[in-house]
Amino acid sequence: MESIAFALPVLPGRTDADRAALGSCRAGSRREAFQDARRRAGITREAVWMQRAAQGDLAVVYLEADDLGEALELLATSAEPFDRWFRGHVRDVHGVTWDHRLLDVELLLDFDIDRT
Repeated sequence: MESIAFALPVLPGRTDADRAALGSCRAGSRREAFQDARRRAGITREAVWMQRAAQGDLAVVYLEADDLGEALELLATSAEPFDRWFRGHVRDVHGVTWDHRLLDVELLLDFDIDRT
């Protein structure tokens, strides 16, 4: 299992839009489409937190998949209606396009008591 965590800035005035969109994925009208999209991508876990910061709100995202590269490629290129909507949401709320440069992160610490 591979995992990644990253933070995306939320554009000023867009926090409520982010909450509403993710709420529709969690328990609303987009729930089924969201779950289907994640299954197709091979994502086994996704969690998002909203963090308030001095420079503005941040969405903190955690993903798990057997093959993250394949999962992220599908999210970036799928022509499925939900996937296109989700990429548009990321662009409109966070001001970035969904591609691999978005996830240029460096792991600095990974403690797991089961691996010590």
